[in-house]
Amino acid sequence: MALFDFLKRKETEEVDVEPALFPRGASREALADKTESTLKTAGDFDRWWKPFGTISSLLIFIGVLWGVSYNVWAWLDRPVEQIVIIGTAQHLDRKALAEDIGTGLKHGLLSADIVVIRELVSEHPWVRVAAIKRDWPNRLVINIEEEVPVARWGERGLLNHQGDIFWPELKDEYLSLPRLSGPAPETERVMAQFHDLSQMLRQVGLNVVSLNLEARGAWTFELDNQIKVTVGREAINERLRRFLDLYQLRLSKQVDEIEAIDIRYTHGVAVKWREKPEDENAG
Repeated sequence: MALFDFLKRKETEEVDVEPALFPRGASREALADKTESTLKTAGDFDRWWKPFGTISSLLIFIGVLWGVSYNVWAWLDRPVEQIVIIGTAQHLDRKALAEDIGTGLKHGLLSADIVVIRELVSEHPWVRVAAIKRDWPNRLVINIEEEVPVARWGERGLLNHQGDIFWPELKDEYLSLPRLSGPAPETERVMAQFHDLSQMLRQVGLNVVSLNLEARGAWTFELDNQIKVTVGREAINERLRRFLDLYQLRLSKQVDEIEAIDIRYTHGVAVKWREKPEDENAG
């Protein structure tokens, strides 16, 4: 009987424990609320921590990238130690040009302003076109195309084959070039007329040494035999053909006696003869 009472008490104790371990009703809801609150707190923590971790990683990456970039930039932006001028040049002083560029160069190879350098090079009268290239680690390479003079312009300028005027320091070697002159906006027209005139006169063995376009549009030129020819403004080609016919027929035999020819007339020319020395007149 005592054993039966003991077992019964044990069974009762076990049954009494169950409500404490597995609460029902309001007790179970309280536990659920507590668990949900704990999970919510953990979720809030994760939500705030993840952006912080992302930002921290990004800042570290930016710092590393900046450090690498700074070192790379420092290597690329070394001081320019050599300026190389390449390209065919007969008149250009390469050394003087390189010194001028070096004097105006205030930055390293990478930070140097290529546009400014190109403008500086193009200001040189003998440079027609310039291409500039960085050559790491410390060279600046400048490829130039030099102006080719085909004629003089007035007393101080030169013309290239496109009729562009440039103004270098004139030397005696340029005195053999034909001398052209006229209004500055008409350089291309003067060059074209010189080309056509030279081709026509070359057929009879004559060369043009000067050509002038007056402001009112009249043309005059001088030949290599020192004869000056006045053409005028109208019927240029017709007058020149008449002059060439007359020159071949008669005037070529009297070149030494002719000072000037005016071909502005419709059916002929006017010839100005050179004055003979006084001793010949006396004889």
